Amino acid sequence: MDKLIYVAMSGARETMQAQAVNTQNLANASTTGFRADLAAFSSLPVYGPGHASRVYGVAGGTGVDTSAGPVIGTGRDLDVAVNGAGWLAVQAPDGNEAYTRAGDLQVDSLGLLRNGAGHPVMGNGGPIAIPPFNKIEIAADGTISIQPVGSPPNTVSVVERIKLVNPPARDMQKGPDGLLRMKSGDPAVTDGTVHLQSGALESSNVNSIEAMVNMIQLARQYESQVKIMSTARENDRAATQLLRLA
Repeated sequence: MDKLIYVAMSGARETMQAQAVNTQNLANASTTGFRADLAAFSSLPVYGPGHASRVYGVAGGTGVDTSAGPVIGTGRDLDVAVNGAGWLAVQAPDGNEAYTRAGDLQVDSLGLLRNGAGHPVMGNGGPIAIPPFNKIEIAADGTISIQPVGSPPNTVSVVERIKLVNPPARDMQKGPDGLLRMKSGDPAVTDGTVHLQSGALESSNVNSIEAMVNMIQLARQYESQVKIMSTARENDRAATQLLRLA
């Protein structure tokens, strides 16, 4: 009886963890550049006295879905979307380099170029600072050009180039802040083959309908595990009553 309760309880706990991952994805279905977390169940035997005749499910993270999300045109000069594979380099809150697909860029009051989440965008020489400008343009290779304030209309000044990288997905891992980092801890190498699409943003790659269906399936799995625990309790009560009669 204890084994039955343990298996059902473990299954309910792991289902809750999988549901948390799925809910996190669904909550970010409209977040610019968000990459869905992946989770899957695996079977493990329950070891203990005697033969391991019981098996329970374990929910574990299997990585990040790196497939591209839909690209939506905005016409805004500071909005960029990565065209194909690749990542924008930003400075994480801990000061280290991290990577994202969120290209909703803006210039703050200090002239620093940041994305919508507030992370400074990295160039070849560190965080990018933009001088006061009348007009700004971001080329496909990440080069930032401006028309400085007070200069003639035909004056173009190159400020910096956004660092674009494309390391193998197996070498990257996603942190709790939604940013990806190199597993080795070293900065990724700049990749000149990565290109940007100006005046557009890439949406989240979460499939809302699929996430909703998965939520219902996980809820039903959790309900089944709870019913098994309830059945085990009823069987225990019936067995106790029989022993008392005996």
